[in-house]
Amino acid sequence: MKILFVHQNFPGQYTHIVRSLAGQGSHQLVALGLEPRWPGLPKDVAYVRYPIQRRTTPNIQPWVQDLETKAIRGEACAAAAHTLKGQGFTPDLICGHPGWGEVLFLRDVWPQTPLLTYQEFFYQLQGFDSDFDPELQQAPDWRAAARTRLKNVNPQLSLEVSSWCLTPTAFQRSSFPAHWQPRISVIHDGIDTTAIQPRPDAPPLQLPDGTALRQGEPIITFVNRRIEPYRGCHTMIRAIPELQRLAPEARLVIVGDTTGVSYGAPCPKGEWKDHFLADIEGRYDPSRVHFTGRLPYDQFLHLFQLSAAHVYLTYPFVLSWSLLEAMASGCPVVGSATAPVQEVIRDGHNGLLVDFFQPADLAAAVAELLANRPLAKRLGAEARATVLASYTLERCLPRQLALMSLVASGAIGADR
Repeated sequence: MKILFVHQNFPGQYTHIVRSLAGQGSHQLVALGLEPRWPGLPKDVAYVRYPIQRRTTPNIQPWVQDLETKAIRGEACAAAAHTLKGQGFTPDLICGHPGWGEVLFLRDVWPQTPLLTYQEFFYQLQGFDSDFDPELQQAPDWRAAARTRLKNVNPQLSLEVSSWCLTPTAFQRSSFPAHWQPRISVIHDGIDTTAIQPRPDAPPLQLPDGTALRQGEPIITFVNRRIEPYRGCHTMIRAIPELQRLAPEARLVIVGDTTGVSYGAPCPKGEWKDHFLADIEGRYDPSRVHFTGRLPYDQFLHLFQLSAAHVYLTYPFVLSWSLLEAMASGCPVVGSATAPVQEVIRDGHNGLLVDFFQPADLAAAVAELLANRPLAKRLGAEARATVLASYTLERCLPRQLALMSLVASGAIGADR
């Protein structure tokens, strides 16, 4: 089968799919992406970068800036696709992530080729992320509604051109309009539970600041792609003084970029990390709080094997891979009692859940795991069991490949 993959940061969510298909040796695999070729990409996967030819219009109406950016990306990707078509390549299936606009015009290049899109989230005014945090988010008004409506133009158009869709969690599917949900399959990307597993004899890990972490120490981990409120940085940072009072020997290791945001609004002044650290200045011991920035992936997984308790907080939004990676490592988790986390964690069974907005409750739950190691061990074992039951590559990858075959054949998702 001839398959075209499209992702601005390829391979992204297609990593395991591409490796599996390349290993079969019977497919022609081509990928379109914006970034340089990933060093781990199998050599027989053809990779084409699409150059961005223009920038957004200066002083354009702010509500449509996002749409213009998506159109620019879609134009660049479609131009590269048209070149591939001129070279004789016509895929049997296109698998694309529509989040940045790249798939918008691909069906105009290949009208007969089925398109399977990876849908992450559909923005809603109420009940999800946009009205969740009253401290940092203004009450929605008609202007907010207008911005959200226009922000959903790209997702809506991508749904319209898709033959079928895929999303990793039931919560994420629930964000989409009801009439689209029957055409969205829920299959997680899959966790490599062979590479990611507990290691009681894990060796020490040296952090970028020189601190050596050792097995058996009261190590608390917290991970954001970027340190930002969408992933609960304000609750975590505000919990530090109480946490250090309850567990003064603990070390808190916070992983993630400390500048900018991946989701939500930027800090009005400076960076979110510094903004919230100012709230607790003089009330905590900074020598036991370690901001590492991003870590190489092997060190990131090693950290989970040493962690005595992992904290995962999120708005009602896309679920992070890091939660399931921590669980697969057998790390006991304290999570926010928000819908995406509640899909995975049941309080007292395979983790502990606390109110997203209560730093004192978070500190108490983490301290309980540090003090009650039999409880922590049981929760960590159940956490891994949850991943083994529902989220392994062995379970998810065959379902993804089967879905691709069904869409490519027209058995499902045939154009209406």
